[in-house]
Amino acid sequence: MNRKEITKFLSELLVEKRLSGMGKYYASEVTMDWYIGKITHTMRRVDFIQFVPKNQTVSGIEHGDFYFYEVKSCKEDYNSGNGLTFEGDKNYIVTTAETYKKIIKDVDYDVGVLIACPVLREIKDEIENPTQIDGNIDDWILKIAKNAHSKNRERPLSQLLFFMLRSGK
Repeated sequence: MNRKEITKFLSELLVEKRLSGMGKYYASEVTMDWYIGKITHTMRRVDFIQFVPKNQTVSGIEHGDFYFYEVKSCKEDYNSGNGLTFEGDKNYIVTTAETYKKIIKDVDYDVGVLIACPVLREIKDEIENPTQIDGNIDDWILKIAKNAHSKNRERPLSQLLFFMLRSGK
């Protein structure tokens, strides 16, 4: 598979296996600082933002967590300078086992890594000997290769929800 196809596969896998479901809310291609960024040419985009409220009460929503996901199909994609926006409570790179091995030493301490792994395969085995991606997400799952560590987010809930709403999914 080429870079574009791998990115599409990883994005679909993320949506299907991690972002969808009851009580989960997400948006894709979320633009941060649209107006100021347009003027100063500092506009940034996040591949996916997920909001997970603690529960459906006012307090539960106010104390919900934001997860930022950046999909990276290869090391060149990771190093491209486009899209390493990590402003969530937890932040993840979504990639393949092959790419994981090439970038792991460059990944910040608090950023986690999810890798595509065949459903019945152990993550350790997948990292040691990556499986060729066939494009069928039904046989794959995202597994945590490196845990994300919580960090204090600098943006308020209302602003991040607005960015998500504006993206339209």
